[in-house]
Amino acid sequence: MKLNELQSLDDANVVGTYARLPLQIVRGAGSWVWDENDAQYLDLLCGISVTNLGHCHPKVVDAIRDQALTLIHASNLFYTEPGIRLAERLSASSLGGKVIFGNSGAEAVEAAIKCARRAKPGGEIVTLENAFHGRTYGALSATHQESKQAPFAPMIPGFKASAVSVEAIEQAVGADTAAVIIEPIQGEGGVHPIPGEVLQAARAACDLHGAALIFDEVQTGMGRTGTLWAYQATGVTPDAITTSKALGGGLPIGALITGERLGAALQRGDHGSTFAAGPVVAEAALAALSVTDDEYLLGRVNMVGERLRGAIAEMPGVSEVRGRGLMIGFDIDAGDAPGMVNAAIAQQRLLMNATGPNTVRLLPPLTIDDDEVAEAITRVASALADHAAHS
Repeated sequence: MKLNELQSLDDANVVGTYARLPLQIVRGAGSWVWDENDAQYLDLLCGISVTNLGHCHPKVVDAIRDQALTLIHASNLFYTEPGIRLAERLSASSLGGKVIFGNSGAEAVEAAIKCARRAKPGGEIVTLENAFHGRTYGALSATHQESKQAPFAPMIPGFKASAVSVEAIEQAVGADTAAVIIEPIQGEGGVHPIPGEVLQAARAACDLHGAALIFDEVQTGMGRTGTLWAYQATGVTPDAITTSKALGGGLPIGALITGERLGAALQRGDHGSTFAAGPVVAEAALAALSVTDDEYLLGRVNMVGERLRGAIAEMPGVSEVRGRGLMIGFDIDAGDAPGMVNAAIAQQRLLMNATGPNTVRLLPPLTIDDDEVAEAITRVASALADHAAHS
């Protein structure tokens, strides 16, 4: 089916909650995708940090195929081995506690909110300004962005937004606080790393008032920032982390990984999910974890990230570059980042996205090779030059 035909079918049958970019993707391999005309595109977005290992990584594909031939679904009313082994692996690689599974990042955040409230009934949830935690009602209530909240007001009560500063955090967290939820790097907000002193202040305030510190690692986790989990490079250990996106190697899964404080907060019947950590997606996640949790790969993520950020910082028209590892955002002088992204697809066959009027976000595959990095630099520079020439 051609793109124009698909667009017409989409307009007629799908609720228009997405402003789709003008491209139909029909297959992918590694750092590349192809459209219906077999034109090849360099993918620096990874399905918004989902295909961190590139498209159709062979170990993930094999895990999916093998499990699909054996057992696809049984429900959480019974024991199945893959999901329980995945919980063990997630715990061992992070906080050493227990795991609650879901199907998305928003569901992981919902589980985190419920855990915090169960541990400290009636307590407030403190989040940061400019944060993004998801679009379900609890996660949306934690997302202090007026444009996203206003159409669905009123929000769930008991959420408080703090400015990103030590003083603001110390003021916001008190005896009535159940939890503080923080993205170590605000992704949808424009790739803004939270300063270390703010994370340390949040940890200290939570300890002082008996609150839980929860890191939203839906986007930063699974090697994206050069460590398996972003918190591991901050010197601050949270009481729980949420993860999703890249965890399933391309399949939908979410998880809340708890430490000691929240591990026993929920009781039988407090939470549930029909599809959570089903056998196929759990095996895909185990394969993705085994590939990602590799010292050489993670070291290379840092090296390649430095190379990309350095090259972009020197490009005309770029005012600021931010990020860590292969989570990169840059601001452009000419504005209209969405327009630049659209043009880059058509003219440079380059996939990236805009997180605001001036900010472009890059989330390349962690497996991108040196030649592909050079090609990425060339195409980003050309996209910037084209945009400046037409602004």
